[in-house]
Amino acid sequence: MKNLDTVYAERIASEYDQKPASKLVALKKLDRKAKPLPAQVFTYTFGVIGTLLLGVGMCLCMGVIGQGLSMAMPLGIVVGVVGIGMVSVNYPVHKRLLEQGRKKYAFEIMELAKDITAENAWKADEQVGEQIFPHGGAHGRGPAFPPAGEGF
Repeated sequence: MKNLDTVYAERIASEYDQKPASKLVALKKLDRKAKPLPAQVFTYTFGVIGTLLLGVGMCLCMGVIGQGLSMAMPLGIVVGVVGIGMVSVNYPVHKRLLEQGRKKYAFEIMELAKDITAENAWKADEQVGEQIFPHGGAHGRGPAFPPAGEGF
């Protein structure tokens, strides 16, 4: 019974244990920071407002709203053109905001990506070496080189 208690205690303790963050997790977090949420919120809000202005301008021009106004058509044209302008510049503004976020974190992201790819390349080389010489060294006769300080 005591063995079961220790296993249970270790399992609970492992849930609270601080695990070291891997480089891949850090890379994903930096990538999320590089694509900021405020840029997306601004883009959607700006696009929706522009679209609504375009729609209101069309409604004014067609006489769906503002039937009693004598200036409904010219007002609708102006409001519609403003809406078209907002919708037209929305995508370039969004790209510029994302570009600023990427520039801010570009160096850190590139360094982490290089570290990860270098580690993976080293591990892959090590695995290939084990496949070629499964017993260590050349031709299965132990290590290819003697330990430091020993001669051939």
